[in-house]
Amino acid sequence: QVQLVEFGGGLVQAGGSLRLSCAASGRTFRSYAMGWFRRAPGKEREFVAAIDWSGGITYYADSVKGRFTISRDNAKNTVYLQMNSLKPEDTAVYYCAADRDGLSNRAYEYDYWGQGTQVTVSS
Repeated sequence: QVQLVEFGGGLVQAGGSLRLSCAASGRTFRSYAMGWFRRAPGKEREFVAAIDWSGGITYYADSVKGRFTISRDNAKNTVYLQMNSLKPEDTAVYYCAADRDGLSNRAYEYDYWGQGTQVTVSS
């Protein structure tokens, strides 16, 4: 069992930056690939970024590539999402998730989810 709690959401102006954190409980955190997803108002949940268990392999949605960076610290049981050059279309609730079977951009393959944190980007 893995419990996930996201931190770091808030209101930021377009062009600004935010860093999201996701703290995980449990000693098996390092065995999970981790992902970030988001859901904007009136839209489906979409993949943002993922990272393998070691932190050596990352994967991004085209919409955030070059602006967002996913990373993890297994000693702290935490995964991060650094978001730069934010745009109003990045406004959404951001969720972190854990996948025991490896790196994926498919939400249904993830086993555990956090409660989400709101990110609002003003124009």
